[in-house]
This record gives sequence, C-alpha cells and structure tokens, in this order.
Amino acid sequence: MPNRSALIATLVTVTQRVLRSRVVRYGFVLVAIALGAWALADEWHGVHLALVRIGLLTAAGAMLCVLGAMAGTMQSWRVLLAALGSPLPARVAARILFFGQLGKYLPGSIWPVLAQMELGSTYQVPRRRSASASVLSMVVSVLSAFLAALVTLPFVAGGKHTPYLWAFLAVPVMLACLYPKVLNYGLNRLFKLARRPPLEHPLAGRDILASIAWSMVSWACYGLQLWLFVIRLGGSPGTGLVLSIGTFAFAWGIGFLAVFAPAGAGVRDVLVVALLEPVIGTGAATGVALLSRVLTVIGDLLAAAVVAATTRGSLGTSPPSPPDPEQTGPAAGSPVPAADRR
Repeated sequence: MPNRSALIATLVTVTQRVLRSRVVRYGFVLVAIALGAWALADEWHGVHLALVRIGLLTAAGAMLCVLGAMAGTMQSWRVLLAALGSPLPARVAARILFFGQLGKYLPGSIWPVLAQMELGSTYQVPRRRSASASVLSMVVSVLSAFLAALVTLPFVAGGKHTPYLWAFLAVPVMLACLYPKVLNYGLNRLFKLARRPPLEHPLAGRDILASIAWSMVSWACYGLQLWLFVIRLGGSPGTGLVLSIGTFAFAWGIGFLAVFAPAGAGVRDVLVVALLEPVIGTGAATGVALLSRVLTVIGDLLAAAVVAATTRGSLGTSPPSPPDPEQTGPAAGSPVPAADRR
C-alpha cells in the first residue's frame, strides 16, 4: 500500500509538471486554434451565402453581441470563483476563462476545465477551487438558459418547442441544487468522498443570484445576435427579439443536455432552424444557424487573442502558484496561499 501511494504521488507530480510546461501550454493553445480555424474553413461556403443575404455590417454588429455575451459568461464565472475565495481582476479572469474555453475544440469535454485549473493555478487559484467554479458555472448556465426560454418561447414560438418540454423538468431540480444549504452540503460531501478538505468559503444566496443575473445578460446578448439576423431577413422587430433570445438559450440548453452530441454539435443548429423557420423560412433560418455558430467560434478565437495582447506575461511565465490545499495542509507546516488569506 505505501508503494502504491508513492506511485500515485509520483504520477500526480509528473502530470502537474507536464501540464505546467511552456511546451504543453503553448501546444494546447495552438492545437485548439488550429481546430477552431478548421471548423471555420469547413463551413465557409455556407457562411459566405448567409453573409451575402445578411450583409457584413449586420454580421459585425452580431459579432459585438457575441463578445458581449462572452463577457457576461466570464463575469458569471468570476462571481462564483470570488465567492469560493479567489477574487480575480477582470483581465486575469478573462485570460483564464477565454484561454481555457479554447479546450472545447479538442476531443473530450474535460479540457476546458483542466485548462482553467492549470491557468488559474499560476494566479494562486487552487485547482480544486477552479474546478468547483467551472462546474457550478455550467449548472448556472443551463439553469439560466431554461429560465430565459421559459419567459420567452411560450409566448412567441407556438407549439414548436413542445417535443422538448421534457428539458424544462431540469429547472426545478437545478433550482433546488443551487439553494445555498443544499449546494454547500453537496459540494462538501463530494469533497469528503474524494478525501479533500471542505469548502473554505461556503456560497451565499446573493453570490448565486449574481452569477445567474450575469448569465441572463449573456443569453440576452446572444439573442440580440440572432435578432439582428432575423430583422434583416424580414422578421418582426418586437416578436423577433423575444423569439431570438428564447431560441438561442433553449437551443444551447438542450445541446448541453444532449450528452450523445459532443458540445451539443448539430442539436443546437436543428433547434435554431426549427424555431426560426416559421418567421423567416427554412433556408434563411439554416443560414442564420450556421452563421451564428461560426461567429461563436470567431468570438472564442478573438477573445483569446485580445486577452493575450492586453495582459502581460505569457502562458508559461506567470508567478508560481502556492501549494494547493488538497496537496498540503496546515498540519504539514506549509504557508497558507495568498488567495486563501483574503
């Protein structure tokens, strides 16, 4: 048993050293960017046809909406991370999240979380805390997406979303799970099963509500992106706005729950077309779905490029991180990380 523990400890140490190396970090970013660029090139013919109908000016406005939505997502995640004990400046939080989000273009859904854990550790954010914030952020995003859909689609989409009403059953479950006492208890139980220390900073209701509010801002911005396309293609400005917000949020939420489709690929586009088709026609709705997806990819790449250009330091030269609480503790005589003393 001691030999087994020593072997596991050695493997963990080697893995962390590999993940912290410059070669791996730069390689991760380059591969993710290459796959994202490939996704753009693969859809370029359809995108070109959609741009001819919609126009570059409208597409540019939609791109700004996408970037605004990404900023809202970052703030939602940042609020949760701060509530868990690691408040970060906006630039640092953007650097960690937007670089980490490039991992979704790699095969496997775990890469964004792992990337955020490693990038966060260079800014004195314990990996366990980064992982908790990432998982909670996903739950908040899905919940807020269905909440946005609930207050919009029933009034404008007719019966088009009826086959997917089962998805709304997740809302009361997630609301119960986000109740502070239930959430903190559940997280501490998970940490106990994993033989890790409990939460240093239990989450409060105001932190969860703030995160949900920022997430709702994100869905509104994504909806504005679709709305610009819809009105350009002849949709009603008033009804089109409500429909667009609900459509994007609902399609994203269903895509997230469709675990059989990596990152919801295909599922979201089908739902966007189905919900917008009665308003602008099948051909136009298909073009909107395709262009929206491509703008989202461009937004990911552009956000990563912007934070790389506006923040000092490189992926491999940030200040060294303190020992994680799950690796060392007060009993071992290690100093408490600066992030934990705030």
